[in-house]
Amino acid sequence: MKLQIAVLQTAGVPGDVEKNLAELRATARAAVADGADLLITPELFLTGYNIGPLVHELGRTDLTAAAAEVARDERIALIVGLPLFEDGHHYNVAVFIDETGEVKNTYRKTHLFGELDHTYFTAGNDLVSMVEFRGVRIATLICYDVEFPEPVRAAAAAGAHLIAVPTAQMAPFEFIAEQVVRARAWENQVYVAYANHDGHELTLSYVGRSRIVDPFAQVLDSVEHGTRTLTATIDTEIVDEARRANPYLDDRRSDLYETPQVSPAPASAVDRDSTQQIRTA
Repeated sequence: MKLQIAVLQTAGVPGDVEKNLAELRATARAAVADGADLLITPELFLTGYNIGPLVHELGRTDLTAAAAEVARDERIALIVGLPLFEDGHHYNVAVFIDETGEVKNTYRKTHLFGELDHTYFTAGNDLVSMVEFRGVRIATLICYDVEFPEPVRAAAAAGAHLIAVPTAQMAPFEFIAEQVVRARAWENQVYVAYANHDGHELTLSYVGRSRIVDPFAQVLDSVEHGTRTLTATIDTEIVDEARRANPYLDDRRSDLYETPQVSPAPASAVDRDSTQQIRTA
């Protein structure tokens, strides 16, 4: 199966939902004209990421319904980053909405990054959150989540073809987009779509560098800075081919990973290691 995706990189307008919805609509319309089936936005795109307590106020409004209206009107599936207030908690989420406006999945960011995330959000608890759309299995992670190998591996083991990653990656972490994202695609034989902010929000400078990477770690489309929509075709046969060529998933020793047995080092070895650490400190 094949799926045409679009990935939006933009600075957006921090704190201005209406302007960001207008950009979402315009980008969705252009993506449909280019043949896209799915559009992926950056993390917390509808509100901005580093906007202080305003994120709580905006998260109490029905942003999902507003995004669903765009999906329905423009006839394109969306993965949209937004804040969500639910059951007394504020979450950093990415919502999967199909082209009819139906919400298929809401993923809550599981790995909170730094003071900002911990101040404003509660962590989600679903390691793998996946939707099958037009024959392609799509898992969603948010920003910091993809920097841990476990969520991507769990999604790949569950059969994901594509990992969609709305992100708000800031300086000085350019290497995450340039190197880690490619490594995640390679070691799991999945496509990774990394949708970042650009520009500035308060104290944060975003690194841009959005990209779409295939299961062989080849960058299919990318941009360094500026507003741009990336495109690529997700092909499940390429995923199958990559997993035959690089059978990491089949060759795993899960029996060792689940309850690792660590043999103690001989006392002499411990002493030597300790001495070496002291000498090179």
